[in-house]
Amino acid sequence: MEAPITEIFCSVQGEGPYVGNRQLFLRFAGCNLNCSYCDTDVRTSEACKYEKDPGSGVFQYVRNPLNPEQIAELVDPFMNVHSLSLTGGEPLLYADFITELNVVLPLYLESNMTLPDMAKKVKDCVSFVSGDVKLTDEFKGEKLESHIERTIETFKVLRKTENRDCFCKIVMTKDTDPADVLNVTGSIRNFISCIVLQPVTQHDLRPDVRVLLELQNELLGDIDTLIIPQTHRMWGCL
Repeated sequence: MEAPITEIFCSVQGEGPYVGNRQLFLRFAGCNLNCSYCDTDVRTSEACKYEKDPGSGVFQYVRNPLNPEQIAELVDPFMNVHSLSLTGGEPLLYADFITELNVVLPLYLESNMTLPDMAKKVKDCVSFVSGDVKLTDEFKGEKLESHIERTIETFKVLRKTENRDCFCKIVMTKDTDPADVLNVTGSIRNFISCIVLQPVTQHDLRPDVRVLLELQNELLGDIDTLIIPQTHRMWGCL
């Protein structure tokens, strides 16, 4: 079994409640959504970029696609890391591949939470779930109602347990309707440990600070809610 991987590197988690933790990142190519604010190239490339010396900017190139045995060999040299982040793109497109990974590190899934059937395949493999809720125009050609239904179902499948943390991350833009946030988070609050409101990085798209604070205040009545931007963009790391 093989999967297209665009990058393997060691850095720190820049988003959510685990911000600052040292992690390995395994970035899958391809995504089932098309987010207007996405800053990641999800195209499949001929080779995977592999940074053996963290922060060096010096990459080796490994021909795509890769198999689970190659992944295990490439991640094995790294020490003192919190977990292996499965990011993208959308990792759940490769759920069968994820179940075949044989690494010592806990798996930290970063997902758009729109593929519940794929989530069922990996639910016993992952220890951390960073689940996005998409509320703007990322899902062209799909009705918002069916999109949200699949999102809620995926959170239910990957819900927090004694052995797995699951939290919700919502990228906030100037066009995000707080009422939509309240509606969907009300449906998933029993499945998650906290909500992270993430102001979009692009300055011209950012929401009003007052709107963010008012929304946080309202959510705090039901669940722990944090406001955390993309911190890795602030200090220039991958």
